[in-house]
Amino acid sequence: MTTGVRLEPVEVSDTLGVPAELARSPDTFALRVRGDSLIEEQIRDGDLILLQSAPAARDGDMVVAVVRGEATVKRFSRETGRVLLHPTDERLAPIVAEEEDVEIRGVVVAVIRKY
Repeated sequence: MTTGVRLEPVEVSDTLGVPAELARSPDTFALRVRGDSLIEEQIRDGDLILLQSAPAARDGDMVVAVVRGEATVKRFSRETGRVLLHPTDERLAPIVAEEEDVEIRGVVVAVIRKY
């Protein structure tokens, strides 16, 4: 499956100062984005995304999901019995999967870009 974006854990040795209003709970974590499938959302290769750990999402949420063992970050929506994970790059099609094949890991709460 080609998702157009990969995720990397942020190295423990990396220090990331985050305002308290972005780190809403102890379940907040960061991942580094690799790829450009969310370019229309202004999420770029190398950006850090802050996530609130969550096992579920609402339609329209930007999520990190694991689909058949592969992690991706996309816009979430649900149809009867299926999950759609939408990139914002028009060149890419949404990922369509059965609900039981998708595990939501977190909802994006912020994007951090270092210039």
